[in-house]
Amino acid sequence: MSKDLGFNGLLLISLIAVGAPLVARLIPKVKVPSVVLEIVAGIIVGPSVLGWVHVDTPIEVLSLVGLAFLLFLAGIEIDLMALKGEALRVTVLGFGATLAIGFGFGIAFHAANWVRNPFFVAIALAATSLGLVVPVLKDAGAADRPVGRLTIAGATVADFGAVILLSLFFSESEGGTASKLATLAFFVVVIAIVGIVLAKAGRSARLDRVLVSLQDTTAEIRVRIAVALLIGFVALAAKTGLETILGAFIAGALLGTIDRDTMTHPQFRVKLDAVGYGFLIPVFFVTSGVRFDLRALTDHPSALARVPVFLVALLLARGLPAMLLYRRSLGSATPVAALLQATSLPFIVTATQIGVAIDAIEPVTAAALVSAGLLSVVLFPPTALARLRQLQAPELLPDT
Repeated sequence: MSKDLGFNGLLLISLIAVGAPLVARLIPKVKVPSVVLEIVAGIIVGPSVLGWVHVDTPIEVLSLVGLAFLLFLAGIEIDLMALKGEALRVTVLGFGATLAIGFGFGIAFHAANWVRNPFFVAIALAATSLGLVVPVLKDAGAADRPVGRLTIAGATVADFGAVILLSLFFSESEGGTASKLATLAFFVVVIAIVGIVLAKAGRSARLDRVLVSLQDTTAEIRVRIAVALLIGFVALAAKTGLETILGAFIAGALLGTIDRDTMTHPQFRVKLDAVGYGFLIPVFFVTSGVRFDLRALTDHPSALARVPVFLVALLLARGLPAMLLYRRSLGSATPVAALLQATSLPFIVTATQIGVAIDAIEPVTAAALVSAGLLSVVLFPPTALARLRQLQAPELLPDT
């Protein structure tokens, strides 16, 4: 048992996971989210700088599970019941406008030989980091205000759409789009069946008593069920040729839909957050930094110039539709929604890793896109919060 199984690398990653939030909170001048510090620290200890950590099998596995858990928890945050009426209409229109603007940027970047596939750029720019935006709105006490509800609705549509489009058109598995559409339809049927079974099981008084009796013991039965659901959907997605991120995201959305009443288990979501954000998700972010190809940026004279261009593209692709479509509902609070919806990092990290693997983009472009995502997390939420504090009475979203 003396073989080196990668624990030295995992130790460094664990120490970074501990240190990043402490630095973010204890040093007031460092007004940077801990997730950014985790990725930057991963870059420093990775092959690009110090070379202390390399992605071996244990780190790779934990990183993949961390990514799945991140998307799983993002899916849980989705409130499908809120997607109706005016909110659904404007957010769907906004997502369509985002894809159109992103595709326009993709064509320009393709002409400049920055990317190989313009549509990949459109999808990479289309998502919002729901897992980052929701905590920001909750901490500001704005999640239940009109600006928060519409922002979260827009992020929900964007995340769903971006994950599905990435799975259909840029999956690492073989098969055409028609085949993947059929596979997606089969996947939806399985989801519906599992959802019906779980919903009916949840109405069983006897089973409910058993779950309550085991949920706060060492069995932690609800957490085990959630993890089994996550792994099951990820395995199904991989088996059917879809991206595993789709399985993780759908698993979270399904759990969040059928488990809306948490009166008998108020600590369940807290426990899931503890497993995800306390252990697995930091491994993914630090490992993303370890994988980051810093030399691809520094060795190409024009590479660094791409970062602000991609940042502007992200802001316009996600923020401009919000500015145009949300103004009637949000008025002076519209820039808050626009900035928060332009905040994107986990999906960009995931999409660029897939893009490099299938040769849709070059590593230098992937590094520039991830850098733009990092800057969006650093710049956009604080600016949005500053604007939010200036508003004394945000307009109410009309009931539709």
